[in-house]
Amino acid sequence: MAGLRGAAAIVGVADEVSPTGELGGSGRALEAAVIKQALDDAGLTLADVDGVCHSASSMGLAEYLGIHPTFTDSTNTGGSSFEVHAEHAAAAIAAGLCEVVVSVYASTPRSDRRGGKPRRRPDLGVNNPLVDWELPYGLRLPMAPYAMAATRHMAEFGTTSEQLAQIAVSTRAWAGLNERARYRQAITIDDVLASPMECSPLHLLDCCLVTDGAGAFVMTSAARARTLAKPPVYVLGAGTCHDHSIISQMPDLTTTPGVISGANAFAMAGITPSDVDLLMGYDSFTITALLHLEDLGFCAKGEGGPFVEDGKTAPGGSLPMNTNGGGLSYTHPGMYGMFLIVEAVKQLRGECGERQLESPEIAVAHGSGIVLSCMSTLVLGTEATR
Repeated sequence: MAGLRGAAAIVGVADEVSPTGELGGSGRALEAAVIKQALDDAGLTLADVDGVCHSASSMGLAEYLGIHPTFTDSTNTGGSSFEVHAEHAAAAIAAGLCEVVVSVYASTPRSDRRGGKPRRRPDLGVNNPLVDWELPYGLRLPMAPYAMAATRHMAEFGTTSEQLAQIAVSTRAWAGLNERARYRQAITIDDVLASPMECSPLHLLDCCLVTDGAGAFVMTSAARARTLAKPPVYVLGAGTCHDHSIISQMPDLTTTPGVISGANAFAMAGITPSDVDLLMGYDSFTITALLHLEDLGFCAKGEGGPFVEDGKTAPGGSLPMNTNGGGLSYTHPGMYGMFLIVEAVKQLRGECGERQLESPEIAVAHGSGIVLSCMSTLVLGTEATR
């Protein structure tokens, strides 16, 4: 996979969110609108697209758009789907299977709920072991699997609710710099601990939002990327790993498969954690973000709690994390991984206004899918070689 490094670049991104948490459009129309924004961002059109990624049906999307792709990908690994799409697209481009790939996501759970639409529940299927072995015992989704991980981390390493709360506080500080964030008002550790207990030990403010949102990215070859409208953001490394589907089968509740996906992506990119200027780490819950810090090697296993205590991940900290406000304060329509990529690209291109980092060169987008099940890591950079 060494040949994948720097062979492809993300050349267009877009996301649609609202401080109200609701958007006006939905479905295919919303997907098409955000795809057009991303193509416009790149200086490309639908006529250039010969690869399509979609977490439900790339065929249905291509039909709606009226294009005939030579590369198609309907991989769904939950929230990490879009990091997986980027990895697959980069490989397909490097192999000459296609030249311009789009991936898109749109979901409107908040508007649907307020509009009285029936809540969509996952299709568990007749052979899903979750139905037989977890749901009958009162497993509350999606909180309970993450609460189990947090409880185990606390028992094994002494992690505290205050330390988890600091992640929410630091993330909210970034949201305060983002005019499109759902929640911008500063919060304290006490605020987090005083918020309702959702699933012990996770409080409401330890949990992600429920908002509408849409996003898309466009990827092409490194050679073509250099001729387009915006500075290319190169895919320097990529890795994916999953080690379970349901939470009772997770080998170790305190260690995710990000240990493997991250190591592989970093090795491909030829970097170490100390080279990373920005971490966009999936924060469905505060414990999710804490596990990323450990499993990607920013601190040792069990030291995530002390690591975040001094605000390292907040504005002004030594490891900026989730600079858009994250799934905890910016937006979370259900599968948040697309927004990790969009923010990473915008930061590397210097387009983030008040929250813009100073000359970042390396960003990591680390997606988490299902219940800490599938981790997919992208290392993105401003230069194809280092």
